[in-house]
Amino acid sequence: MLQFDSKIVGKEIGFGYLRDKIANRGFTIGGNWEYYKGSFDSVLWKEAGETIYLRVPFIVTSGELDNEDAQIRFQKPFVIKHVENIGLDYDEGSLLDATGASQFQTPLDKDGYIHDKSRWIQAGEQAVEEKVLPFFIH
Repeated sequence: MLQFDSKIVGKEIGFGYLRDKIANRGFTIGGNWEYYKGSFDSVLWKEAGETIYLRVPFIVTSGELDNEDAQIRFQKPFVIKHVENIGLDYDEGSLLDATGASQFQTPLDKDGYIHDKSRWIQAGEQAVEEKVLPFFIH
């Protein structure tokens, strides 16, 4: 995981408003959200079972995350690499995966080693600057 400084840290905005605006810029709500915190995720690079994501975490300052009117405050963004499990999972969900009933498998490595760290930090900084920050009133 590569954390980096950003102008987005500490900024607050309406969750529903921003989610709708950045969805067409390649961001989705991270799958591990809670009512009081979450993240917006975007793929920076994907190849041969490896994916490098930009994750922009936030906390909920008012309301709950399942509410369009929730207010969120951003924390330090980071870049993370997942190495996908291309084979079959052999756990309690493996039957669902093998039959196609489950579309997701547990990554082999949720925080894989990232080569060329400065390149991916710069890519993350640029994505936040160009795709998220424009929706904030300065």
